[in-house]
Amino acid sequence: MKAWRLNGSTLTYDDVPDPEPRDDAVVVRIEAAPVLTYLRDYVAGRLPHYSPPRGPFTPGTSGVGVVERVGRGVFTLCPGQRVVVTGNYTSPENVPQPVTALIGLTAASPDVLDVWPDGTLAEKVVAPVSTVTPIPDELTDTDVVAVTRCLVPYGGLLRGRLQPGETVVVNGATGAFGSAGVHVALALGARRVVAAGRNEAVLERLSALDRVVPVRLTGAVTADADALRAAAAGPVDLALDLVGNATSPDSTLAALASLKRTGRLVLMGSATAPLPLDYTALMLTGREIIGNFMYPDDAPARLLNLVATGLLDLTAMPSARFALADLGAAMDAAATAGAPLVVVRTDG
Repeated sequence: MKAWRLNGSTLTYDDVPDPEPRDDAVVVRIEAAPVLTYLRDYVAGRLPHYSPPRGPFTPGTSGVGVVERVGRGVFTLCPGQRVVVTGNYTSPENVPQPVTALIGLTAASPDVLDVWPDGTLAEKVVAPVSTVTPIPDELTDTDVVAVTRCLVPYGGLLRGRLQPGETVVVNGATGAFGSAGVHVALALGARRVVAAGRNEAVLERLSALDRVVPVRLTGAVTADADALRAAAAGPVDLALDLVGNATSPDSTLAALASLKRTGRLVLMGSATAPLPLDYTALMLTGREIIGNFMYPDDAPARLLNLVATGLLDLTAMPSARFALADLGAAMDAAATAGAPLVVVRTDG
């Protein structure tokens, strides 16, 4: 089969042996895989907080495909089944803090990626069963690859305890995960979603959605917080912070300041600046600040059900398609500000 292989900062498109099924794992023939917006920087080694596998490996965190073969200990998944692969791995040990990893990307413990190094930017991948979710029969002919982009904000909205009828501020709404978060909040029944960001073109696109109000951020904390509250036209119950590579905490502080008393702020972005907090204000308002990473194991199945019932419209999320062999062009496209979901497909 063909697979992209990363060795240090050298990325090559190679012929490699077909993978063999392993215990508690399946071989998935990949149809489509999303390209991370920061994959070009990752390949170049410009993301020091990421710990890739030791030695050559295939990058890529998620995808959609068909089960081709199953290993021992696999009792329900079967060949021919169409599935979503996520790469969000938690070791199945019955311990208080099991080891986690993003297969094909990074892990706090390098030992995990010694066992599961390879991701989805290949024609086939061996995936542990805990990262594989069957696609409902009613979505057999539906392109569901955008679900993989929705999983991160979905995890944040679950952690933030979003309830139908509440108002949500999405900070970083013009980024890849932020724009997906707007769609997911709507699917979960938000009364209003305030989309906060700086890319006017993306804000204009999001404003066409029902119950979405855009706010272009200025960097002035007080003014931006006032604008967010005005756009909400009522109490802000939850703010989901998905701003990427922020060198200033100002937009996050504006989102926090926009919250009602006892409102919740969920941090899922990649800010590099410290977040200064007013101890007394936080105490008096009862606001919560919640850190969250990724999503629960059942999140893919729950999101696919939202798609199957028509609550989450994946067709409203723009995408761009490239052949797997054209990963270089796909990475460049994905890194462009305001880019749609960039996908590589094995069928060209």
